[in-house]
Amino acid sequence: MATDYDDLRPEVKEAQEQSLEALQTANAPTAKSAVVELEESDEPDTAPAGEIITEELIVEVVPPRQDEFTCSSCFLVHHHSQIAREHDGMLYCTECEA
Repeated sequence: MATDYDDLRPEVKEAQEQSLEALQTANAPTAKSAVVELEESDEPDTAPAGEIITEELIVEVVPPRQDEFTCSSCFLVHHHSQIAREHDGMLYCTECEA
């Protein structure tokens, strides 16, 4: 009798068949039920149009210090050691000039 080394062992083959049968009989959601489920759970995160929002957002704005500058390209505040060039009174950082 010739042995086929590429063939699966009987217990592995049986386990695969059982798991395939379990998947086929499982109550898997259909595409339509998944869409309905998404629509039901889809609640807007923002206020509806025309509604007045009474909450107030308070942000403290800190001006640049004497040793800092605002890049005219990326508008980020950097330390003066990051100045790459000055052109017409506008300062540019080393990251934007790279």
